[in-house]
Amino acid sequence: MAFVGQDVYFRICSLARPAGGLEPTFVDFRTGARESVLLAALERLDPDVVLVFRPEIVPHGLFGSLRAMTIGYLTEPLPRKRSARHRDLDERMAALRQVDPGNFDRIVSFDPLIASSAGRVLNVWRSLPIPLDDAIFMDVHERGQPPRLLFLGRPTEHREALLAPIKRSHRIVHIGHGLHGSPLMRFLASTDVQLNLHNHPYPTFENRVCLALAAGHLVISEPLSPDHGLRAGRDFLEAGDADTLLSFVDQVVRDPTAFLDVQRAGREQAERFRASRVYPPLIREALADVAEHGSPRQRS
Repeated sequence: MAFVGQDVYFRICSLARPAGGLEPTFVDFRTGARESVLLAALERLDPDVVLVFRPEIVPHGLFGSLRAMTIGYLTEPLPRKRSARHRDLDERMAALRQVDPGNFDRIVSFDPLIASSAGRVLNVWRSLPIPLDDAIFMDVHERGQPPRLLFLGRPTEHREALLAPIKRSHRIVHIGHGLHGSPLMRFLASTDVQLNLHNHPYPTFENRVCLALAAGHLVISEPLSPDHGLRAGRDFLEAGDADTLLSFVDQVVRDPTAFLDVQRAGREQAERFRASRVYPPLIREALADVAEHGSPRQRS
């Protein structure tokens, strides 16, 4: 099985070691990269299955000659019915319109609530949160005094408005981009509490939440939509505004044992996102479904 995507974002979302009959390889590729390099790598590997994170990065018709079953994984938020419009969502929808449905046998989405919007371009077969490589998973450890706070995500006006009160009162590490590999693992291992803030004021579910829970962190997040079975107040702390966000941080800093039950429950929930548990049955299902119902993809 070949996973394809931008290394810095998606290697941690793939399967690094064999599991459930899958022999994985990761192929780094991004928008604008040389398509001949990707095709040559896949032809050399000759995989049975290719899964692409962000299928919009694959040029039109590129997968026509592959014998492998191909899966596109939608990882970006899109406009929803009866939801406020935002320019950022419109731009992401415009990018999705570049997808060639003929490149893919099946499409998986990180969010079931965008399926109808995505359906204007391609049919969504399954929806599930993006899995995480098993190497990310850590035990809940004793918090520092004061607890070590982390936010991963590029600065936006919305995020900075929420972070400003915290940055004035507490020490927090804010990393905007590029943290991956060994440096990421070191930061995760030395962090106690991780914040999750949306790019812009529209509802979504970030894979950052799964990452933080898997690393054993206490998660303080804006409301999640969908929640993918995570329970606010039991698996993570929900903060709908800057005052609530700061209040939770204040409580954790005053009492490093605060919300330990929430932190432990969140770590248990993270097992549902473990790559070695998610990908093998997903791929078996997809292979069976394509065998039974066929595919829109044209093979040469």
